[in-house]
Amino acid sequence: MLMQFAMAPANGAANGSGSNMGSLLLMGGVYLIIIVGFYFILIRPQKKRQKKEEELRNNVQVGDEIVTVAGVYGRVVAIKEDSLIIESGPDRSKQRIARWAIQQNLTIHED
Repeated sequence: MLMQFAMAPANGAANGSGSNMGSLLLMGGVYLIIIVGFYFILIRPQKKRQKKEEELRNNVQVGDEIVTVAGVYGRVVAIKEDSLIIESGPDRSKQRIARWAIQQNLTIHED
């Protein structure tokens, strides 16, 4: 009887460490699923949106009607590397804006 009692903790400890390893692997798997889920729910769509916006800004041509981030409507008169010159308003005043400030291109181009 005394021997059985002395051996019981040893067997219990062996079983406990095996279940600890299994629960550790299960927790790691759950964390991996959460990280992959965040990638597909948050990161991937954001990168797609950024790529689409960059393409929109690079495809602006002279004569296009655009809307800036500030809500200014105008027609592109000249294009430089990082900036555009647009005319807006009834008096056709010209403004220089940064290329990143383009929010929308209202002109439809046929490819």
